[in-house]
Amino acid sequence: MRNIALVDVNNFYVSCERVFNPHLINKPVVVLSNNDGCAVARSNEVKKLGIGMGAPWFKFKELANQHGIVALSSNYALYADMSNRVMSILREFSPHQEVYSIDESFLDVTGFQSLNLVEYAQSMRARILQWTGLPVCVGIGSTKTLAKLANYCAKKIERFNGVCNFNSMQEEELHKLFECIPVSEVWGIGRKMAPQLEALGFNHVRALQRSDPKMMRNKFSVTMEKTIRELNGTMCIELEERHRTKQQIVSSRSFGIPVRDFSSLSESVTLYVSRAAVKLRQQASFAGSIYVYIRTSPFNEKDPFYSNGLTIPIPSPTDDTKQLVRLALWALRKIYKAGYNYQKAGVMLSELVPREGIQTSLFSDSTLLDQSGNLMMVMDSINKKMGKGSLKLASEGFRKPWKMRQENKSPCYTTNWQDLIKLESISPRNQVTKDGYLRMKNSHLPKLSSAEQAAPRLHPGIPVIARNRITSTDC
Repeated sequence: MRNIALVDVNNFYVSCERVFNPHLINKPVVVLSNNDGCAVARSNEVKKLGIGMGAPWFKFKELANQHGIVALSSNYALYADMSNRVMSILREFSPHQEVYSIDESFLDVTGFQSLNLVEYAQSMRARILQWTGLPVCVGIGSTKTLAKLANYCAKKIERFNGVCNFNSMQEEELHKLFECIPVSEVWGIGRKMAPQLEALGFNHVRALQRSDPKMMRNKFSVTMEKTIRELNGTMCIELEERHRTKQQIVSSRSFGIPVRDFSSLSESVTLYVSRAAVKLRQQASFAGSIYVYIRTSPFNEKDPFYSNGLTIPIPSPTDDTKQLVRLALWALRKIYKAGYNYQKAGVMLSELVPREGIQTSLFSDSTLLDQSGNLMMVMDSINKKMGKGSLKLASEGFRKPWKMRQENKSPCYTTNWQDLIKLESISPRNQVTKDGYLRMKNSHLPKLSSAEQAAPRLHPGIPVIARNRITSTDC
């Protein structure tokens, strides 16, 4: 029997914010999407108020005022860095890991039969909490689908204490548990397919588990057959330890304010192409075509609607930002119409091919290709060392009044030198205790409640500045 573990950070975006702002602990918190539009993460307190995932902020703003809900803008740089920290910790617990999403990771712990897997999973939780401050739950099953379901139980059922191991449970106990879980909670079913299954009498997981896989394949798809077989312990979906090379790369954003002029649109398109090109080079690929699109808001009934896009084939595939931007701006001129309030623009790189063995055109100059590659390498290395956007194309602009609205964005505590946590001094009056808490006398911070652990906590590995020197709470 396989032992597959799924480790999932609880309310990931909200938990990241609470690590650096303990005043948010036990308070209702939502993290909003681009331009502070919709709720993309909710604390348990917010979920109890009935606010659903993806709920538009303007619709529950009044409810937020009534219940003191704290709304924060998305801080993607912080979340990505905290995710990398969690994934690197998990790599120490198993040599076989699949990073499934920014807050989820599968681990194959099949070769750990001599260990008590529940205790082993609890040690994962303890280390991640101690080193990053993030709470996680762990589900263990014989397949990835069962591991996902076990993780759901670990979160929702208190007696499991954050770790649920289906492989250690008796079959009768599992069947009773599955009868209590809605079929919509099965990985791959979701809200859209659940009503169809319920109409056929599959109201809970146990009913779906007992169904005929081949018959369900004929009614739905091969994915449904795999799901049912996995619910019965047959591994159909293996761990993907290597990241799949993307077949398309998309970069797009909604504007913070409506954009009418071509100059602002060209700045935004240049920025999106630059971001997509960096991702293209990171996976060592060349693009064979580029698609550019613009549109107005489909929800604004006062303004006329316009949407258009254009695909440009690239005779000789490239990863050069300059060439891609030149093509994208040419396409933008073809689809741009004056007099509209544009709300969104984006680009998509397609027909991606590996950099090695690229087929060049008859008129390609190998010297120019080498120069282009060297220039992009220098550009990427400077931006990696000095910070994103340190070196960029002038057509990207500088003021960017159209940029994404993030009115309540927290500092980038772990990725920006200017946002590092600062301590005036470390002395008997300002002490970091053995349990990792910073105790400050005469602090300007308000006194925290007992539920907030009496002091802001500095978790191991979180960099701080003390007496104008960079240090870490590892010591």
